Amino acid sequence: MKKAYLNIPIFLLLVLQACNTPLKEEVIPVKHYKKPATIGFHFANARLWLSQNNADTINKNIVFSVNRTDSENFAKMDTVIIPNDLSGDLEFYLPFPVSVPAIKQINKVIYFSYPSQVFAAYENGELVYTGAVNMGRKKDRTPTGLFYANWKAEKTISTFNDEWELRWNFNIQSKEGIGWHQYSLPGYPASHSCLRLQENDARNLYDWADQWKVDDKENLVLNGTAVIVFGTYNFDAPKPWLQLVDNPAALDISTAQIEQITNPYLLDIMKWQTKALESKTNERMRE
Repeated sequence: MKKAYLNIPIFLLLVLQACNTPLKEEVIPVKHYKKPATIGFHFANARLWLSQNNADTINKNIVFSVNRTDSENFAKMDTVIIPNDLSGDLEFYLPFPVSVPAIKQINKVIYFSYPSQVFAAYENGELVYTGAVNMGRKKDRTPTGLFYANWKAEKTISTFNDEWELRWNFNIQSKEGIGWHQYSLPGYPASHSCLRLQENDARNLYDWADQWKVDDKENLVLNGTAVIVFGTYNFDAPKPWLQLVDNPAALDISTAQIEQITNPYLLDIMKWQTKALESKTNERMRE
């Protein structure tokens, strides 16, 4: 794996040298997130907490995400978990690390964690988006592995029920019709295999991720943004994030884990990324 990775920059150098007007490496600004003084959680009554904090949009977004839900479903819940200190940014209350040096060479990649029901989008190893997700229910589990962002649509109608409107839909498996989109988040895996997101998260990923490219005959030319779905969910146990009250680090995903999850797919991701760069270089040469 390491040997294959070391050969890639040499290839890119040769491609860039062949171009009279070489592409400049894009510098991605690193986001700086505010960490709370302490990270801990406690149980609370959902309706009571909401009545006392209804005007605080930022804190509500954190609490909804921590409970893997949305505003509509949160109000229907009984007991929820609340961060003890809400002075930080959302990123520190969810399990993905804010920086992963091992995936710095990947331009864009999105991870969906089945065990923690959280997604994370990275750009050159830096976290750019994260939030709650409700994945496939027990009898319609979301498939795991490596996928790529395919086509997208601002609004589609579900193939399961023509009354279900799916906003900011981005497909990752065309034959099965699986993708991420905005839809109701009851606070546990409940979908028919798709990846349900809060609307703001769905819109962010819709705008940020790259689509595939196909030719006039609809043959694949370039894959879109890499998407890795990993892990398993115990449908017969309590919601795993309830453990955070006793152990705030119970669901943490380490940088080493991200590296281990990514390694089996790295060559394929880099292959398509290199093809995309080569395509851009050729377009510049034709200008």
